[in-house]
Amino acid sequence: MFTGIITGVGRIVAVHPLGSSLQHGKRLTIETPAGYLDGVGLGDSIALNGACMTVTSFDKDQAWFTVDVSAESLDKTAGLDQTGTVNLEQALRAHDRLGGHIVSGHVDGIGQVSRFEQIGESWELCILAPAALGKFLAYKGSITVNGVSLTVNRVADLADGCEVSINLIPHTVQNTALGSLQAGSKVNLEIDLIARYVERMLSGSAAEKAQP
Repeated sequence: MFTGIITGVGRIVAVHPLGSSLQHGKRLTIETPAGYLDGVGLGDSIALNGACMTVTSFDKDQAWFTVDVSAESLDKTAGLDQTGTVNLEQALRAHDRLGGHIVSGHVDGIGQVSRFEQIGESWELCILAPAALGKFLAYKGSITVNGVSLTVNRVADLADGCEVSINLIPHTVQNTALGSLQAGSKVNLEIDLIARYVERMLSGSAAEKAQP
């Protein structure tokens, strides 16, 4: 489990195929800030742009680690099949503060940035989410964008999806990889875990009432 509070910004520096077919995944090598891997061990979980991955090898002195990403994960996420900057978060420990919200590290869908502009001292980030996720998005609710816990300021249901507007303070832009986004960028989205369970319970109740 994670919180959506980014603990470091890394960079995918190498992408190696794990086989010759589309059914094979890729091995990523990620560079991290100095000291980021202190306390990390083999098999630990680190979220890359919101996607939970398992550390398969690492070098603390050289500040890099590797993960193996399956073909299924590559198909359901954005930005993990190429070199570039990524948000990092180590898994939540039982005694840590829950500074953001409960995040599972499982990507629910891929969104597309429709607008990213500075307004005053802050930035407005607008994302077009898949229509299927629209029912989980609410004003002042939580959403995870590339692993960052954010608050929804506006929701608009459109013909081609659901657009959410999010305000980013300068600290978030400067200390995460979100600052490199632009219109057209693909982003990993995770809806609020509680909203997912509420929807399931409500749909289950409706199905029970419909039974003869």
